[in-house]
Amino acid sequence: MAQALFRMCALYLTVAEINLSDVADRGITVTELAPIDQPVDLSRETTAAFVGRALRGPINEPVLVKSFGEFRRRFGDSWSRSSLGPAAQQFFEHGGRQLYIVRVANGARGAMLCLPASGSALVLRAVEPGSTELIRAAVDYDGIDAGNEELFNLTLQRLDPASGLVVDQELFPAVSYLDSSTQFVVDMLLTSTLARVESPLPTHRPEPTAGAHTAFNSSYVVHTQAGADGQELSDYDLVGSRKLETGLFALAGVADLDLLYLPPPGKRRDLGPTAVLAAERFCRERGAMLLLDPLQDWHSAADAMTGVRALGYSSTNLLSYFPRMLERQESGRQHRAVGGALAGLLCKLDRKYGAWQQLDQRDLGFSRSLQPAVDVDASDESALIRAGLNVIANGPTGAAQLRGSVTMARGSSRQLVDLRARRLCLRVIHAVDAATRWAVFAGDDMELARRIRAQVTACLASFVAMGAFASDRFVVECDAGVRKRAGSAGQQFAIFLTFQPLGATEPVAFTIHQTVAGSRVASTAFAPA
Repeated sequence: MAQALFRMCALYLTVAEINLSDVADRGITVTELAPIDQPVDLSRETTAAFVGRALRGPINEPVLVKSFGEFRRRFGDSWSRSSLGPAAQQFFEHGGRQLYIVRVANGARGAMLCLPASGSALVLRAVEPGSTELIRAAVDYDGIDAGNEELFNLTLQRLDPASGLVVDQELFPAVSYLDSSTQFVVDMLLTSTLARVESPLPTHRPEPTAGAHTAFNSSYVVHTQAGADGQELSDYDLVGSRKLETGLFALAGVADLDLLYLPPPGKRRDLGPTAVLAAERFCRERGAMLLLDPLQDWHSAADAMTGVRALGYSSTNLLSYFPRMLERQESGRQHRAVGGALAGLLCKLDRKYGAWQQLDQRDLGFSRSLQPAVDVDASDESALIRAGLNVIANGPTGAAQLRGSVTMARGSSRQLVDLRARRLCLRVIHAVDAATRWAVFAGDDMELARRIRAQVTACLASFVAMGAFASDRFVVECDAGVRKRAGSAGQQFAIFLTFQPLGATEPVAFTIHQTVAGSRVASTAFAPA
């Protein structure tokens, strides 16, 4: 039994670093720890992240939005040159509530403003690139001594492109055009979210832009060069840099991440293998699922089965489907990727039924405005599921549903293939890991291991009570208090878990290693009988 569990776990769980920090503001990282000895939180909302192209918004920065209205206000409306907006709309329409958006761009440029300065100019460039990023600037001398020819007040505003209303404003009083000043305008604007100063620098202070009466007749300078949206995204734009935390790696500081989706980078382009493999590895490290759309040229079940074999993807962290869908009322009948809708349905499933349940619940169908682009018969449905593709088919209520509940871990044991078992294991790992971080910073306590075991045992008992396990038998062990090295900071301990998820035919076992530097989840070399 122990050897069988070891072989299964060695395949099932790869080493994964779980980052417990979250991005707060301007690079500051905040780590939130669960209160000491508190019950494990099992009610956390499932969180998704999408990476793609948008009309406006910050670049390479994860922004949490909780409605499609929030998405539109921050990133612009749906755009014919990007699938990110429609994916976000699908997500919220299908039950999603928490979505991180990472905007990436390829050659996009911010608008440029020039403020006259006695034969020279103060040149400003919008921080956020794009053709719809509208900013304007005003200069005045209010409150500046009449004999002072160095200081000026600068006002920056962002305008809504649809209404023309001011949606953001920044004031920089008494700034200087001289680089020797502690109020140098270049340094002051490093904190701005709207604009930066570009070379060449002005040789004089900018001239006032105010009209006849400063208080009531202010005039603003608008851009002299409009922003540009750049080119269609490449795989490398989506992947970005781990070192610089760009592209999908901008999500490195997001603590709670369950689902990652990269919408198709172009109208006639699929996500390439470079982006898929990098995103799968990132999800494996973070304990998240990666949602993949079927390729555009899969027009039949035979195409899909041939295509998925040719791609060669095989991972417990990959989730895909077939076929794409059609908008019932849309002319042209273009096949649509619905990864955003699937992410929303998974969030709704977790909230209403639990991640360990099937997605084909009667009230978890796709929007009735969508229909499968291909009708799949029963024999092909079984073959597609064996190939690692979940099948979208019309349900008994008339709304299309997802059938299969499989990952893309083709050719592996049932524990690896079953989507319910995989997602439940990830949920258990996240819950236990977050709840026991407090113990790393605990002082020497001979009772520490017992307290951790009691906390985790209560957690797994809660999963049993919710019907998440196929068996009510589980094992919790902890070696806290026996591995602390002299001179080392904090506690170092491991939590060993064995349980049988719903949908799995055998128990799974893994170990969570906790240290001050972070946590690591690894397959175990043995399991108790």
